[in-house]
Amino acid sequence: MPLLHRLKVSSSSIHGYGVIATTPFYKGEILVVGDGFLWREDEDFDDEYSLILPGYELDSEGNEGPSLYYDLTDQTRWINHACTPNTQVETSWDEKTKTPMAWWIALHDIEAGQELTYDYAFSAHLAIPCSCKSSHCRGLIVDEDELDDVPEELQYLLR
Repeated sequence: MPLLHRLKVSSSSIHGYGVIATTPFYKGEILVVGDGFLWREDEDFDDEYSLILPGYELDSEGNEGPSLYYDLTDQTRWINHACTPNTQVETSWDEKTKTPMAWWIALHDIEAGQELTYDYAFSAHLAIPCSCKSSHCRGLIVDEDELDDVPEELQYLLR
């Protein structure tokens, strides 16, 4: 696996490993393009490091197909979640080649030594406890739009 340019994988104060900037990045700059393996919703796979690409594929009648998952296979898989992230992940789908692409963009200036984060925004039924330590931490890794749908047994963790 090739090393990421201007980034390194290191121990994280958030969770396990993290990706650290080795040089400054500026707001709006693309930090990294991720690489991965494509899975379809109906296939058996480990989705722990996957990005959801909902309905990108079209069926023979032009309707959106099942969700696709882009399992990150490079160091981008260690970019941790934060409720107030410093990057945003963008995705695209090339219908002609059936190929996904994912890249991370700086939401504000990032200094050398800072850990990269993005908001995983899990669906409420997939919510798990959050350890981002942000002053605006939601308590769970969950999409802000789905806070009302968090399972009852996890609601006590919401902040």
